[in-house]
Amino acid sequence: MKTTRIKIAKPDIIRLFQELPSRVHKHSDIRQILSDNRDFWRLAISTTVDAFISFLLDETKLRKVSLDFPYRREIRYTWGDVSTYELALSLRPNCYFTHYTAVYLHELTDQVPKTIYLNHEQPPKRYRDSDLDQTRIDSAFRRTVRASKNVATYYGQRICLLNGMHTGGTGVMEMQGGLGETIRATNVERTLIDITVRPVYTGGVFEVLQAYRLAKDKVQINKLVATLVKLNYIYPYHQAIGFYLEKAGVYKQELIDLVRRFEKNFDFYLAHGMKDVEYSKGWRLFYPKGF
Repeated sequence: MKTTRIKIAKPDIIRLFQELPSRVHKHSDIRQILSDNRDFWRLAISTTVDAFISFLLDETKLRKVSLDFPYRREIRYTWGDVSTYELALSLRPNCYFTHYTAVYLHELTDQVPKTIYLNHEQPPKRYRDSDLDQTRIDSAFRRTVRASKNVATYYGQRICLLNGMHTGGTGVMEMQGGLGETIRATNVERTLIDITVRPVYTGGVFEVLQAYRLAKDKVQINKLVATLVKLNYIYPYHQAIGFYLEKAGVYKQELIDLVRRFEKNFDFYLAHGMKDVEYSKGWRLFYPKGF
């Protein structure tokens, strides 16, 4: 690599990176940038992508970030400092923030979660077992739920990558992060559904209940119901949702009745692995004692 050529091109290189819409890049992205601009920058054909990256790391704002997930290391290059949200969204195509992170983004908690939850949807399944009986429900929910261990740390924050079921992006919206960056996250209605399904990713059932209370002026219950129907869960999560709405004590009865009209053919559970429980006859739901 002829250093003089690349140093002469340095102002143009910096200008290009500053004007790019994304500040987070993969190795392949930088390879393409080099290929597209090599002639304009008059760089020798012998200037490899690794040599180009090395120059950028030494001479510009480019930074290398290594995220050590248990099964795969993810390398990203950031143009200056970026938020954890921007970095996380580069991990998978069309991924979005969910569970406790979405709760926080929608201001449905007084806590500051230490883990960022990012959802990457799986491909649609060709076959789906829709048979449901009480024995199957009891067996599934009496066991402790398995939580994802696909976690990496970035500046003291944990990034947990979830492989969620295929929904086609149902209930996903664009919004602004704390630094003005555009991010993707579940809307309020989808968020309340997700945290009902997996309270383990939201700090537990008491945090879920608090989110329902704080969502009073932000959620549209008819929209929540429509989203739930579209998601088409096998398990009767509507019973848990109705219970939360009623327990929150802030929703009008006619709104709760939008959920109550769903059939309740089985006993259900507010969470997995509960030991001491009480039972709601109205919702046919077991919940933690003293909840």
